[in-house]
Amino acid sequence: MSQKFFLYARKSTDVEDKQVLSIDAQITELRAFAKNEKLEIVEEFVEKRTAKIPGRPIFGEMMRRIEKGEAAGILSWHPDRLARNSVDGGQIVYFLDIGNLASLKFPSHWFENTPQGKTKQILCRFSFREHEKRTSPKSTHGNISKPSANRVYK
Repeated sequence: MSQKFFLYARKSTDVEDKQVLSIDAQITELRAFAKNEKLEIVEEFVEKRTAKIPGRPIFGEMMRRIEKGEAAGILSWHPDRLARNSVDGGQIVYFLDIGNLASLKFPSHWFENTPQGKTKQILCRFSFREHEKRTSPKSTHGNISKPSANRVYK
């Protein structure tokens, strides 16, 4: 018997001319993965918002429906597609803890619903967020102070 999953695809921007193929590529890959893994996709949720800030309406609707028991798992391309903030990430872990959510599936990562698996999932999501912060063009850490012409570096 197949497991019931919600497919969740998200792109980081709601601007139509950016990452247009990202959603289609995610959905195509996720459908193929679900077929190979014998996962039943109950519904597909597509969101065009950043996950850095809580309050995504489509993600919220999906989580409400999981709470009602309409699906036992989420299928997504990568853990960072689901959450990149502690509120949404915490809700996912809480639902795993209380049994509202039984499984998370990703073609790019494995997940096991154990304390170690939950920790790995959290670290995976937030390591990408921290990497983005460090490499962002907005990052000014390296420009805080310019070297002085009178300073000698050894």
